[in-house]
Amino acid sequence: MQHTFHIPVLGLGYSIDTPLKVARYGIHSTLSIVDDELIERMREYHQKQNDIDYKPISKKDVDYRAQRITAYLNLIDKTVNEQFEHLRQTEFTAGSEICKYFELLPDSSPLKHGYELMMDYPEGESKRIFQSILRKAMKVGNADVNIMAKVDKMNFVNGAYAGDENTDALAALRGFANSTSNAAVILSAGMNPRLYSYIENFHDFQPDHKGQFKKKIILKVSDFRSAAIQAKFLAKKGIWISEFRIESGLNCGGHAFATEGYLLGPILEEFKTKKIALINELFISYQAALYQKAITIQQAPEQRFSVQGGIGTAEEQSFLLKHYNLNTTGWGSPFLLVPEVTNVDAETLNHLVKSKEEDFYLSNSSPLGVRFNNFKNSSSNLQRIERIQKGRPGSPCAKKYLCNNTEFTTVPICTASREYQNLKIKELQSADLSVEKYQEAFDQVTEKVCLCEGLCASAYIKNEIIKPKESKAVAICPGPNLAYFSGSYSFDEMVGHIYGKVNLLANRVRPHVFINELNLYIDYLQAEINNQLGGLSDKKRKQLTNFKMQLNEGIEYYRKLFKQSYQLKFSNIKDCFQSLEISQIKLNQLSIN
Repeated sequence: MQHTFHIPVLGLGYSIDTPLKVARYGIHSTLSIVDDELIERMREYHQKQNDIDYKPISKKDVDYRAQRITAYLNLIDKTVNEQFEHLRQTEFTAGSEICKYFELLPDSSPLKHGYELMMDYPEGESKRIFQSILRKAMKVGNADVNIMAKVDKMNFVNGAYAGDENTDALAALRGFANSTSNAAVILSAGMNPRLYSYIENFHDFQPDHKGQFKKKIILKVSDFRSAAIQAKFLAKKGIWISEFRIESGLNCGGHAFATEGYLLGPILEEFKTKKIALINELFISYQAALYQKAITIQQAPEQRFSVQGGIGTAEEQSFLLKHYNLNTTGWGSPFLLVPEVTNVDAETLNHLVKSKEEDFYLSNSSPLGVRFNNFKNSSSNLQRIERIQKGRPGSPCAKKYLCNNTEFTTVPICTASREYQNLKIKELQSADLSVEKYQEAFDQVTEKVCLCEGLCASAYIKNEIIKPKESKAVAICPGPNLAYFSGSYSFDEMVGHIYGKVNLLANRVRPHVFINELNLYIDYLQAEINNQLGGLSDKKRKQLTNFKMQLNEGIEYYRKLFKQSYQLKFSNIKDCFQSLEISQIKLNQLSIN
C-alpha cells in the first residue's frame, strides 16, 4: 500500500461505489455488502452508464443474494483494473492522470521522490527508462468489503428455513469469496462463530506457496482483548488476520461500540507492546491448523495494524502512524464532504456543510439496539418526527435486514417498523404509567429509525435512480469529528489535508483526537448514570465504577504522553494539557451511588 490512509465503509450507500472513484489512484476504500438490493441497482446503473449489457439477477434466482454481490464486485474489479491500466499508460504531462497518481502520494513516499526526480530529467532514453520503472511500481487500490458479522438474518423459502449457509452474512461472504476480487473482507460489529467457521470453506483465504493470499481477512476491533479472542478463534481454523483495524469506540461514524472505559491511546499502546507476542501466538495455532489441511507454511504472513475514528489533522495522522508503529489510518466521515468520492445528495451535503457540533449526537436510533451516531438535520430524522406528529410512528419495513425482535410476533420484526411501534405503544397505553413515564417510554420506542432505506436513499437520489414512490428520506451517520469541517471539498484537497499539504481546519478550534474521544466517553458515562436514576444494581454499579476507573487511568496515560511534547511536537500541546485537566474535573464530578 503506497498511501498511509484508507477510506472505511460509510453506511450502506455512501461508499458503495467509492472504489470506482479512488482505487485507480492507489487508495484503498471499503463498501458495504449488506444490502443486495442496493448492490443490484448500482450494478445496473454503472453497467448502463458504461454501455455494458445488463442482465438482472432476480430474487427468484437460486442464491440470488450471493450472485448479486459476486456480479457487482466482478464489475468493480474489472472496471477499476481497466481504469488503472489506462491511467498507467497516460503520458507524464502536467495535469495528466498518471501525474495526479504520483502527486497525491505523501511527501514521504519513495515512489513520489522518484517521480519528482524523473520529472526533472531531460528528455531522452534515461527518462523513458525511469518512467517505465515508475509505471511498474504503481499499485491499484483495493475495493475491500465490509460485513457486519451479527447482521445475519435467517432466511425462509415457502415458510421453511433456507439453512445456515443462506443467512445474510454467510451469503454475503460467499458472494465476495466467489468474486474475482483480490481484496479483503472486513469483519465488524462483533464475533459470529457461524460466519467465522464458514470462511475456511473458501480456498482464496488460504495462503499460496509464497504465503500470499488472494483474499484477506481484516478484523475491525475496539480493544486488544476482543481482537485476541477473535483472532485466536480464526487461527485455530486456519484463517489468518491480515490486518487489525482498531476503531475508536465512540469517536466514529455509524454504530458506536463503546468499550468499558478503555480509551484509544491506551488501547493503541497495548497493541504496540503486545502485537509481536500476539502474532507469534497466533502463528503457532495457525500453522498447526494448516498442517491438518496439508498446507505447510514456515513463517507468519504479514499482519498489519491500523487505526480510525475521529482523526482530523495531518499532525494527528503522522503522530499515530509513528508513535504506535501503525501501517495506515482510516479517514471516513470527512469524505462525506467530498462529492467526487461519496454519494451524498445535494440537500444533505448542504446541511452537513452548515452543521454545528450540537447537530451530531449519539442516539438510540438503530434497530440493532446499539448506539448510533446520528445527525439531527437529516431528512430521515425529520420524517420520523413528522410521522409521530401525524399519529403514525414507525416506518414501512420492506427490506427486513434488521428484523430481530420477537416480543410480539413469532417471525422477527424490526423495532423501527410501524408494526412493532404500534404494538409496543398499545402495550404502553395499557400499562397504567404516569404521564412522564409514558412519554419517556414512548420516546424510546419511536426514536428507532429505518436504516435499511435511509442509508441507501442518498445514493439513489444523487445518481438519479430513485423510484417514483420510494422514500427520499436520507439517514446519515457521520462521526462527531465532522463538526469541525465546514465546506464541500475536492478529492485533491482532502488528500492534501490528510498529508499536510493544505489545512482545511486552519480557522477552526478543535481539540486533539484523544481529548475529543475522552469527552465523548465522559458524556457517555454521564448518560449511563442518568439512565439508572431508578436505582443501581450491584452489577451495574460495579460496571460503572470500573468504567470511571478506566477513564481515570486513560487520563493519567495522556498526562504522561503529553509530557513527551518535545519529542511528539504537538502544535497545540498547551491546549491538550488544559483540556485534559478540564476533562478530569468533569469526570470527578460524576457520582456513582
